[in-house]
Amino acid sequence: MKAIVTARKGPVSPPAPEGEVQGFQASRVITIAVGHTVHDMYASFLAPLLPTFITNLALSKTEAGLLMVFLQWPSVLQPVIGHLADKVNLRLLVILGPAVTGILMSLLGVAPAYGIVALMLTLAGLSSAAFHSVAPPLAGRLAGRRLGRGIGIWMVGGELGYTIGPVLLVSAIQFLGLKGLPWLMIIGVLTALFIASRLSAAQTAPASNVRVGSWRQILPGMKPLLLPLIGITLLRSPMVAAITTFLPVFLRDRGASLWVAGASLSILQAAGVAGALAAGSVSDSLGRRQTLALLFTTAPLCMFAFLSTRGLAQVGMLLLLGFTSLCVPTVLTALVQESFPEHRALANGVYGSMNFIIYALAVALAGVLGDWIGLRWAFVLGAVATLAALPLILFLPGRKSPATSE
Repeated sequence: MKAIVTARKGPVSPPAPEGEVQGFQASRVITIAVGHTVHDMYASFLAPLLPTFITNLALSKTEAGLLMVFLQWPSVLQPVIGHLADKVNLRLLVILGPAVTGILMSLLGVAPAYGIVALMLTLAGLSSAAFHSVAPPLAGRLAGRRLGRGIGIWMVGGELGYTIGPVLLVSAIQFLGLKGLPWLMIIGVLTALFIASRLSAAQTAPASNVRVGSWRQILPGMKPLLLPLIGITLLRSPMVAAITTFLPVFLRDRGASLWVAGASLSILQAAGVAGALAAGSVSDSLGRRQTLALLFTTAPLCMFAFLSTRGLAQVGMLLLLGFTSLCVPTVLTALVQESFPEHRALANGVYGSMNFIIYALAVALAGVLGDWIGLRWAFVLGAVATLAALPLILFLPGRKSPATSE
């Protein structure tokens, strides 16, 4: 029987709006995570395609890095879409996201010019912004009191997508050629049909008794969390953007084949899958700030070790780097959603927009640094910046959100 969450006082757990359930709806959370897997599988196509674009379209690393900006800049709309999702049911955006993004990203292989690629990435970015505005708050709501676990499963879906995507792409290029990539869009269309059938009976509308105020009423209350979060994201993004975008280019420059370079990205993301699932549950019990401090200390050290090793040792360091660096959004997303339970989608949209925009700028910066001083030093500077973010974690809310029995 589904229990109703009532308001509670104290720092342990924030009050939830009436009408939100405590029970963990595993099958529906997993369904949304499946959609995240397929959606981000397509989004991951861009990074392993960059070496091909650089060769076929005669691009510099700076121009190649700007392609990520075209994919990411529509995320500025996430707060607008999230604010709307706090008022009306936007389940359709969760259903259509994998299909629309899949169609556009699968057509990149036949795009004839840089401008066409940029246009298609912008449209895919609009689809991604809509999907990421609505799906994470919905997964968090369906997770009930197990918010960290629910967000962890959601993040695992995305990391799986980024793990599968590069291998699927390079394998498709090997067997079908660039002109055969449009066949991959079928997966997204079938996924949209699956999500529609699984969520047809789910309660996906916002709580009817919660009055959603105006932007002027809500945003000032978010400043204590968002200000340190902006600083943390600014300092963390250069390392993550560099390694997740330019790892294939870095390895290709060192003589690796296209398949090996693309597979290395899958190794990184595979480790991120385990990290995302572990980080959500660990932060439920250990605390968000404590978990973040541990991750922001170990991830840069793993980057330094990766750059200092070769062969199997380097693969091992790549696994540790993915495990410690790619799971941070799991903890931050849970922190944002639990801090603003009545405006979950808006808060998620503001954070998501900020995160995507900063990430896109960081990718462009990594491309500039790669042209100027080399990708190795771009990776090193990103690791140093991540370590510099550690003091800002102290300014985040200290609230813990322990898991409770259901």
